[in-house]
Amino acid sequence: MLNNKKIVVILPAYNAEKTVEKTYTEIPFDIVDEVILTDDFSSDKTIEVAKKIGIKHIVEHDINRGYGANQKTCYKKALALKADIIVMLHPDYQYNPKLIPAMCSLIANGVYDVVLGSRILNGNAVKNGMPLYKYIFNRILTFIQNVLMNQKFSEFHTGYRSFNADVLKKISFQKNSDDFIFDNQIIAQLCYVNASFGEISCPAKYEKDSSSINFKRSLVYGLGCMRVSISYFLQKIGIYKFSLFK
Repeated sequence: MLNNKKIVVILPAYNAEKTVEKTYTEIPFDIVDEVILTDDFSSDKTIEVAKKIGIKHIVEHDINRGYGANQKTCYKKALALKADIIVMLHPDYQYNPKLIPAMCSLIANGVYDVVLGSRILNGNAVKNGMPLYKYIFNRILTFIQNVLMNQKFSEFHTGYRSFNADVLKKISFQKNSDDFIFDNQIIAQLCYVNASFGEISCPAKYEKDSSSINFKRSLVYGLGCMRVSISYFLQKIGIYKFSLFK
């Protein structure tokens, strides 16, 4: 705990057999109270490894439901455990678990409602292994989304996030997509309810076992992000109401 706030780390897993143990062992358990792993019908031994290393809360999907659906399961379980702060950490070891105390302290001390781990702030995203085309797409999309949504994020697309549980209760994240666009939808929803955001620099790693979507799915994701931001803009100026923001 920090400031008597219960901290729960969620690990949305899919074929993370080779990296979940390394990720789990670097979680700072001096402040983290619970860890939840949700497995989206992996074809490898993710579940066996998770049990071996002692993860107490494991939820298994009986079919592959998608990245967004996996997160929904994570958040639902974390809220059921009465978490005060929820940290989403990918179990592919792309993001550094050692940043959890810094991210959570900003929430536990009432500075922000949401803290994002940005791969862009330190200026070394490509040097650290981010594919050049993804870096370019990230910068272009983030610029357009910042304009449409009146924000100043260094990036909208990081998978490393920590939340005040109370602010998650204000949005209808269960209505969101079951696919990758879920990540962008939940940020837009939180912006819409005026959640306060902070960012910290996170030097992400891109190794052979790190998960990643291909070029085609990246294009689909990018178009989905544009649709989310345009919907946000239209609703904010009162032209149309979208179910995403109800």
